[in-house]
Amino acid sequence: MDISVIIPLYNEEESIGELFSWIERVMDEHKYSYEVIFISDGSTDRSWPIICELKQRSAHVHGIKFRRNYGKSPALYCGFAKAEGDVVITMDADLQDSPDEIPELYRMIMDEGYDLVSGYKQKRYDPLSKTLPTKLFNATARKVSGIKNLHDFNCGLKAYRNEVVKNIEVYGEMHRYIPYLAKNAGFDKIGEKVVQHQARKYGESKFMGWNRFVNGYLDLITLWFLSTFGKKPMHVFGFLGSVMFFIGFLSALFIGADKLWCLANGIPQRLVTNSPYFYIALTMMIIGTQLFLTGFLADLVSRSSTNRNDYQVEKII
Repeated sequence: MDISVIIPLYNEEESIGELFSWIERVMDEHKYSYEVIFISDGSTDRSWPIICELKQRSAHVHGIKFRRNYGKSPALYCGFAKAEGDVVITMDADLQDSPDEIPELYRMIMDEGYDLVSGYKQKRYDPLSKTLPTKLFNATARKVSGIKNLHDFNCGLKAYRNEVVKNIEVYGEMHRYIPYLAKNAGFDKIGEKVVQHQARKYGESKFMGWNRFVNGYLDLITLWFLSTFGKKPMHVFGFLGSVMFFIGFLSALFIGADKLWCLANGIPQRLVTNSPYFYIALTMMIIGTQLFLTGFLADLVSRSSTNRNDYQVEKII
């Protein structure tokens, strides 16, 4: 099969039929073999009945229905597990992503050898509350991930080589960082294509600005830490704990030595426990010990993890 199109959706009853007809026309024009997988993420409108009607009309349609709303990442995860096409394309169901981009995305994967191609909505039709956080988020994501050529990490329109989606795990709200996940899995040929972004035709956006802006940064920190220290947590916690304990110990040693020197020379000196510096030093030693123990326990958890030796093997001959 040439292409799998994965479409996660939540309450998009007005646009599903129109979107499928558009995809169907593009696929027939280029004579692709294809499937379209709709994932209804706990929709409460008529989205699922419409998907069932499309399934009766076309054998190319498949559907997955969640009992409740889990989010975009779980929807993509389930879609990736079912996808059979050589190229997997994801897009949103709100008609803001154009299916006319599919042939060029397919060509870039198959002919130019990209592992992943991300869309870039250079000209957007979103409100400022959505575009401003997106620009700040993308700038930070480029810096942290090291993928300098991507301008729009969170664009829903992406194309993947099939083996990419089978070797990454999208969970929580990590769909924003699929290029970063792919890079960490060893798929580092990542490209970008400027795509047409259209104004929303029906309803309102389900993902508005500042909330996802904050969550996005928290997820980015998590992903950076897991990719850098996920299998060696002692390296970060142990190092920080050792530094803090050492500084606190030296400070306490200096306070004690100063007290002894004053006593030896008959210089009046207040009690060590009356000095705020003593408690600062003691606190640093305690925190340092806690950080060290945290790293030690995290290392034990990491070593007992079932995927501690989960490495991406490309070929065996």
